[in-house]
Amino acid sequence: MKIKGLIFDLDGVIVSTEINHFDAWSAIAEQLSIEFNEADNEKIKGLSRSDSLDVICDLGSIQLTYYEKLEYLELKNKMYLDSIQSLNKDDLLPGVLHLLKQAKKKDLKLALGSSSKNAKYILQKLFITDYFDVIIDGNDVESPKPDPEVFLKGAEGMGLNVEDIVVFEDAESGILAAQTGGFYTVAVGNRKLKNCADECIDHLGEFLLKNYE
Repeated sequence: MKIKGLIFDLDGVIVSTEINHFDAWSAIAEQLSIEFNEADNEKIKGLSRSDSLDVICDLGSIQLTYYEKLEYLELKNKMYLDSIQSLNKDDLLPGVLHLLKQAKKKDLKLALGSSSKNAKYILQKLFITDYFDVIIDGNDVESPKPDPEVFLKGAEGMGLNVEDIVVFEDAESGILAAQTGGFYTVAVGNRKLKNCADECIDHLGEFLLKNYE
């Protein structure tokens, strides 16, 4: 396979704010009197904020009105954003910056494909926005992962065919989305995905571009 482009998920691949999400969702669940643990948190990885709240409500057999749901979604996002104010380039996961630099030297197209509506803000705090030719986040799609829309829009934005692109993901919903779209998939930092992804690595530093030239 000769790579022409790379698409990266954000959380768990480029930076890890999983504990920040977990703490915020735990606080929301507590307000709703719903038990929420790390195993439950695995079920919402890669999902949109709205879909994540739906999963949590299902855990407690609770139905919210449209406006109640909006209120809880805004509260969760506020708690999350408050918790990442100190985020900076030192928080990049291992191998991220090296791979981005190597890819640009080889004139590969780079895209971000994230469910997060805060993706652009986080990239700015990490000082890596300029590496990406295309940024597709939760504000740009109608159908979140596991629908492949976010990755297909990334491919379209890069002007590349899906078979020429590698997608890096850490969540099952993201791997399924990429595979549905016809992309080559690399699971990052999640060995539970080794049987469903095309390749599995512990961090981006283990991905060698020279093997795909």
